[in-house]
Parts: sequence; structure tokens; C-alpha cells
Amino acid sequence: QLQLEESGGGSVHSGESLTLSCTAPGFTLDYYAVGWFRQAPEKEREGVSCITNIGGETGYADSVKGRFITSRDSAKEMVYLQMNNLKPEDSGVYYCAAGTFTYGADWPLPPLREYSVWGRGTQVTVSS
Repeated sequence: QLQLEESGGGSVHSGESLTLSCTAPGFTLDYYAVGWFRQAPEKEREGVSCITNIGGETGYADSVKGRFITSRDSAKEMVYLQMNNLKPEDSGVYYCAAGTFTYGADWPLPPLREYSVWGRGTQVTVSS
């Protein structure tokens, strides 16, 4: 079964930064669009960002626009989520997910059902 792997989570204070990484052991991530999601305790999983496989078109949730940047390194087959100026409300488990769908820059983020491969998540905790 295909699965992604996230890394880079941790505990930081408000205003600090973290960069998450997503890899795809055993398959070619370059063929997929990749999204980042997060889930806080007792809340639904929500989309944070998306980046296409070709062209690197990106989109973000309004809550993270201007603070988070998603990017990909095709040579390393990795996708990143750089999170700046973190806030306590950014805390949660962050997941990367891969899917094959059409997406354009700044379109509404694709829903969970568009993604077919998921990681197990990495915890991000932001204290005030």
C-alpha cells in the first residue's frame, strides 16, 4: 500500500517557523499533486495548501496565506511546507497527501476525497 512520510514537526513558540517535508518511499511523487492538511483535536481535517505536479501551481487556505509556502524539489522528489509566523491556532497534526487531479493557482483547495495517498502525520504545537 502506498504511503507518504511527513517529517519536521515539533514544538515552537508564536512567531517562530517550521518546515515540514513529505516524501514518497517506493513511488514517484513527481506524478502527483500534493496537498497539506491539518487536524486539531476534536476538529475536522482541513486543507492548508496544494501544489501541482507540473508547473508548481499553488493554493492556500485563507488562514495561512502570506505565512505558509509550499514547494517541491523534483530532483529529490520531496514536497515542503514552510510555515512562518506560527500561531497557536496552527497547532495540530499535519498530513501530506497525493492525488491526480487538475488544479490551478489560487483555485479553491481540493477536498480530501481528491487525494488517494496519505501520510501518518506529524505533530505541530505552537505555544503562545
